[in-house]
Amino acid sequence: MNVAVLRFPGSNCDQDALCSLREDIGVGAQYVWHEEDALAGFDAVFVPGGFTYGDYLRCGAIASRSPIMDAVRRFAADGRPVIGVCNGFQVLCEAGLLPGALMQNASQKFVCDHIWLTVANRSSYWTRHVDRVLRIPIAHGEGRYVADEETLRRVEDEGRVAFRYSGPNGERDPRFNPNGSMDDIAGLVNEAGNVLGMMPHPERATKAILGGEDGRLILAGLSLVGA
Repeated sequence: MNVAVLRFPGSNCDQDALCSLREDIGVGAQYVWHEEDALAGFDAVFVPGGFTYGDYLRCGAIASRSPIMDAVRRFAADGRPVIGVCNGFQVLCEAGLLPGALMQNASQKFVCDHIWLTVANRSSYWTRHVDRVLRIPIAHGEGRYVADEETLRRVEDEGRVAFRYSGPNGERDPRFNPNGSMDDIAGLVNEAGNVLGMMPHPERATKAILGGEDGRLILAGLSLVGA
């Protein structure tokens, strides 16, 4: 297993991703610069968080036009696993790999906290190992998932919502939605289930010393590749 961790100007969670994958998940991981145009030799792709291009346009909009993203589209079309976290989720939406968009938090404030997640779909690489409510950190200013009515109905009907914000017992309540996302959506998969985008940071929750290891249950999905 060898995971490509993409790097763009402004990425700042790429080191978190690389270290968690190597040290805590036990898979190979290598940086790939955004100007590369191929992903030969890799089994999965991690699009990390950060502030690509300073978020000077829409978050992730410029990064989604980088040469590497054409390779990511081909990689995903072949059914291979791609995960985008925080800014990476924004990039995947801007690149057309996932529907909808991430807008400014309803509070109009940057939110840095731990939140609770429940699994809405257990049929993907990323959710099969998750058997309980998770506590995962977030850090974003534009994490409010929005979509038009038809798109929202489609992703719900097709079971493509991967994670929802919830309370510690899995209860849905606006108090536990940190950014105002529609239908409490915290993460989505594509139609095939191999591409996951999520705002919370599983790569920051793989060590007890960092406050918890629940992120391992999500990233452990990489062990299913080829299974």
